[in-house]
Amino acid sequence: MRVFKFGGASVKDAEGVRNLLRVLEISGTAQTFLVVSAMGKTTNAMEAVVKAYFESPKGAITALADVEAYHREILDELFPQKTHPVYARVSELLDEVKGFLAWNKSPKPSFVYDQVVGYGELLSTTIVSAFLESEGISNTWLDIRDYIKTDANYRDGNVQWEKTQQAISTLEGSKELFITQGFLGSDENNFTTTLGREGSDYTAAIIAYCLNAASVTIWKDVPGVLNADPRYFKETALLNRISYREAIELAFYGASVIHPKTLQPLQRKEIPLNVKSFLNPEAAGTTVGKGKGIEPKVPCFILKKDQVLMKLSSLDFSFIVEDNISELFKLLADHRMKVDLIQNSAISFSVCVDNRFGKLEGLLDTLRGKFKVVHHEGVSLYTIRHFDSPAIESLRNGREVLLEQRSAETVQLVVK
Repeated sequence: MRVFKFGGASVKDAEGVRNLLRVLEISGTAQTFLVVSAMGKTTNAMEAVVKAYFESPKGAITALADVEAYHREILDELFPQKTHPVYARVSELLDEVKGFLAWNKSPKPSFVYDQVVGYGELLSTTIVSAFLESEGISNTWLDIRDYIKTDANYRDGNVQWEKTQQAISTLEGSKELFITQGFLGSDENNFTTTLGREGSDYTAAIIAYCLNAASVTIWKDVPGVLNADPRYFKETALLNRISYREAIELAFYGASVIHPKTLQPLQRKEIPLNVKSFLNPEAAGTTVGKGKGIEPKVPCFILKKDQVLMKLSSLDFSFIVEDNISELFKLLADHRMKVDLIQNSAISFSVCVDNRFGKLEGLLDTLRGKFKVVHHEGVSLYTIRHFDSPAIESLRNGREVLLEQRSAETVQLVVK
């Protein structure tokens, strides 16, 4: 079994769906498990539905109408007769969202988020499956929520591996083409959970692990894994091969091509990961597998924007020791802050975090009762793996460096 994952950019419009078909025609479809993300920016659009729901129920329905119009346009291009049964199925899915918004009584944003946002993947896979069938490619659509089981940590579900393994292993040995959703799971009460933003890569790895797959291929709009994001860096180089260890390091620091959780299950069973271009499917791309380092060995740049840098110091000039640090990390965990960098001295502790759940103000209020706090919002965190002097100077140029930290292989700069 091979696992293919197609992200939202690959199916953002009708031409993208047709191109997915071309990739399958080149690569073959036998014993293939297809994981597909929501189309284009649908996840953002569904997040807007959730935001509107908590502000105005009517606004949520209006926001959902935009999602419906976007998918209807893609349907009309793929199915010109407009009589295909997929139209009815798409309408049913959208009616399910409307129904949930009407009867839901939970005030918990994360719970509501997972019940609503996941419909982007259900819509995309329904459309892709129907289109492939219409083009003569038989496939089986699966609801991944029946297979990936998690706890009830909404928006960042933790996989329950034993239950997930039992469910997915029932598919082992099949020769058919499966199509399913990325990003989603379900808890013990069968409520939808999500695996975190960009979690579709992780879905592919979970499936591969449970099926002892031969490989995982992530199809992207770039040639493979680059040493820098071309959206932010002018000059980039293709990395031909990366070891699991190096890829995990890059993912940990925030490299956007590979989801941080994706590599761990693959590494445990030494399942190779290929990152290839859906625009040029016959090109070699990048292979992540067992080996040493990266090839070619060049500096790798990672940028994380909109970070928060906090510098804490004791009010009475006493040392910040183990008890303080333990308390600080508990507070960071309680406020669901993703810690990206820490640095401490005798009387100060600096931390750069990702305020992805919007709980910064509550954290600051608590910290100010115990520490002197200086914080900077909207800063950028640059990480360079395998740095050299020119690489560091290229980032320093014209920027105010608020914090710098180095190790043997890595340098990190927090800049304004």
